[in-house]
Order: sequence, then structure tokens, then C-alpha cells
Amino acid sequence: MRRPGPPARTTAVRPTPVDTGAPASRPLVIRGQLRRPLALTVAQLRERWPRHRAEVVFDCATNGPQRHTFEGVLLRDVLDAAGPAFDASRRKDRSRYLLAVSGGDGHHTVLSWAEIDADFGDAPVLLATALDGRPLDTAGSQLVVPSDRCGARYISAITGIWVGTCAPPEQPW
Repeated sequence: MRRPGPPARTTAVRPTPVDTGAPASRPLVIRGQLRRPLALTVAQLRERWPRHRAEVVFDCATNGPQRHTFEGVLLRDVLDAAGPAFDASRRKDRSRYLLAVSGGDGHHTVLSWAEIDADFGDAPVLLATALDGRPLDTAGSQLVVPSDRCGARYISAITGIWVGTCAPPEQPW
């Protein structure tokens, strides 16, 4: 059973030096219903967007409670740069979009656009570029959902993010 800890918070951070001797990771590809699909390395994430820090506690099914400090960029900022194909002025249009995140180890998860949208859940979901002060350039970016109590949606070595809608269920019920 998870013991309640302090709520996860994100704060803006100043850039820290990065070991430039480490080989760059394979870029993560952001595709789907977008105006500008992207392919980005961890270094590019770090350089292009403001960095944030999240101190989190989550339950891991195999290793028990985990405490980590992640630094990275807001998923929302990166996806905004990719230009989702919805009408930003229409909330119901935005609320139909899903995000599917895949990792290099075969794990994947789904989030809704509404979770990260400032008009809805406003969750500070990160694409981490550092874990406990160590750059993730070689390992690859990690999805961090600070509000989650378990670590199932913490996807390591992100290889791709798909953004789009799915067809509504067929009717009648």
C-alpha cells in the first residue's frame, strides 16, 4: 500500500551542464494528426524548451516505492510546437485527441490531450531529459506523469508519440 507523500510539484529550473561526450540517443518521433511532425533528441528537447523539475514518489510493481527527481520539458510545450490539427479555440475539438507514447523496451501508454491542456487537467507531464541529476542523452527521454501513484505510465527510452483522434464507438448501445 502506498503511503501518501507530499504532492508532486514541478518548478522551472536553470540549465545544468551536460556531458557532451555521451553519444546522442535515437530521436523520438512525434507524428499523427499534426501540422509539423517532429524528430527530436534529448539534447534538442533540452535546448528548445524551458526546463522543469518534478520530485515524485510512485509505486513500482517490481521494486516498491520509488523517489526520483526528474528534469525535462513539458509534453504540452513540445506538442504545441508540432501543431496539433485541432481548432485550438474549440475545447470540444481538443478534448477528442489522444496521445500514445511508446518506449524502446516495448512499453506504451495512452494519455488524453485534456490531461495536459491548461483548460482541462493542466497536468505538468514531462519529457524528462535528466533523472536524479544524470542526463538521459544515452538512455533516451522518459515520460513522467507526476500525479500518477503508480509508475506504469513512466515510459523509458521514448521512441515515439502519436497524436490523434479515434473513431467514436459504433451505436446503438
